[in-house]
Amino acid sequence: MNDRAFSVVRAGALTTVQDLGRPGHAHLGVPRSGALDEPAHRLANRLVGNPESAATLETTLTGCAVRVRTATTVALTGAPCPVTVDGRPAPWGAPVHVPAGAVLDAGPATHGLRCHLAFAGGIDTEEVLGSRATDLLSGLGPEPLTDGAVLPLGAPYAPPAGADAVPHPGPVTELLLPFLPGPRDDWFTDSGLRTLSTGRFRVSPAGNRIGLRTEGPALERARPGELPSEGMPLGALQVPPDGLPVLFLHDHPTTGGYPVIGVVPERYLARAAQAVPGTPVRFLRMR
Repeated sequence: MNDRAFSVVRAGALTTVQDLGRPGHAHLGVPRSGALDEPAHRLANRLVGNPESAATLETTLTGCAVRVRTATTVALTGAPCPVTVDGRPAPWGAPVHVPAGAVLDAGPATHGLRCHLAFAGGIDTEEVLGSRATDLLSGLGPEPLTDGAVLPLGAPYAPPAGADAVPHPGPVTELLLPFLPGPRDDWFTDSGLRTLSTGRFRVSPAGNRIGLRTEGPALERARPGELPSEGMPLGALQVPPDGLPVLFLHDHPTTGGYPVIGVVPERYLARAAQAVPGTPVRFLRMR
């Protein structure tokens, strides 16, 4: 039995293994995948002495609980949540020592949506195309966590890094999404383009790691029909027949036939990863 491992006591709503993803394979139909809140993933790894590329757990809303087989150091970042070790409170956003056999419990997010849980040494599941990330669309990488599953850990890299303060942007009370127009903004009327920039949208509960869906006013089309399938970048604002924009996130399809009215630069996507259903959304055209 591998002592450098942990077993899943409570898998939570959706907990997956994530790293920095597998970019460069879109021509094979493979999405990038990887941590949705990448700054939180990188920070969690730094706090436990890992390289930023090490695999972490990404939880969704309800957190998760694991039992470690060997003493290890962990850190939680992203959406704040209550943390306990064998029922005793432990800090969020700081290195935490977890004794062998103890249960680390990351509770429900107090605000935000996704937490990143790093272990010293990283999660040592098998790499697929150079990444350990779980891809919900293609099915590559390890399965989402289930109760009772056992995942291996790597050997620690370095002593955990101390931190006087952990940056946190606070609750996403309004999601601002700057976008570059095109390439298919000419498929929409002037009224439809104005609606995107002035309409009152909100985050739909139907979203996932593939895309953030919105609720609100439909965007008026200038032409009917759909496109032949074409490449879809990370951050694309695709508009399906219902007229409601969908923001493509890390597990998005690499091609699609619905028009893309604009593209949100990657640096704004981490906030989208933490926007809970019902959060107001405002699209800002970049000049």
